[in-house]
Amino acid sequence: MTLRAVVTGCGHYLPERVVPNSEFEQSLETSDEWIRARSGIERRHFAADGETTSDLASKAAQNALDDAGLNADDIDAIIVATSTPDLTFPSAATMVQAKLGMTRGFAFDVQAVCAGFVFALTNANALILSGQAKRVLVIGAETFSRILDYTDRSTCVLFGDGAGALILEGQTGEGSNEDRGVLSTDLNSDGRHRDILYVDGGVSTQTTGHLKMEGREVFRHAVEKLAQTASQALENAGLTSDDVDWVVPHQANIRIIQGTAKKLGLPMEQVVVTVQDHGNTSAASIPLALSVGKERGQIKTGDLVVTEAIGGGLAWGAVVIRW
Repeated sequence: MTLRAVVTGCGHYLPERVVPNSEFEQSLETSDEWIRARSGIERRHFAADGETTSDLASKAAQNALDDAGLNADDIDAIIVATSTPDLTFPSAATMVQAKLGMTRGFAFDVQAVCAGFVFALTNANALILSGQAKRVLVIGAETFSRILDYTDRSTCVLFGDGAGALILEGQTGEGSNEDRGVLSTDLNSDGRHRDILYVDGGVSTQTTGHLKMEGREVFRHAVEKLAQTASQALENAGLTSDDVDWVVPHQANIRIIQGTAKKLGLPMEQVVVTVQDHGNTSAASIPLALSVGKERGQIKTGDLVVTEAIGGGLAWGAVVIRW
């Protein structure tokens, strides 16, 4: 028998305010058609004044708990993947812990930008396999609307706010790739590429920054590295793309999603796509898409799911899960 980290619940939350592409036409030299053609994005959600990342995360977490039929004290650990925490410290995860009324266990944040949820999921899997925790609540949550330069049409139209959450629980399997749960992971980073995607400010520089991106360079790295990490994770599990039921990619840009699917030899009919409705929600995009995919009836128990993401750092990775 083999211990596996099995998904037992998922949920998401989106702020009430919906921002259509047309809203940017009032202040920028852009159009709905231009944004759709280059990114596939039609709308996104922005957090309300006073609505924080931990607020979004807590609501997604509660929805995941409800989906699993659990309460907060059934959870041993909370990991929040975010680049936009409420405060420099304490962690957003401890704030979520308090908001959920969880009085035991531990909580911490992971920061790997858009790849954050893949890194958090890998850490949660390791905690379960090592016996440190039985149930881990893994959340991706962002308020990227707070770090955008609204004079830069190449970046500010791409991002949105939201949160998604999964609950992983330790369960025994047979030790084969037919088991439910996390079957393999693959993580990577290369700090030499920092300057193609970053925020030009931070605590130690005593500045407040905005997101900066070299779009063409990010695109070039993304398609190659996402296909590579997904293939490696499948190989680690003794599987190939022929075994995949669903790819749930980081929802950054429809052209990146299409290019990665093509390199993996998979049709778009097997890709969960939410970028048109949410934009790029960074670390929240994969758990958001997983929750929406389940809600739509796409992802079902027993399906083989591959998630992959790339973000600033550069940091990238993939996780193979049997749902």
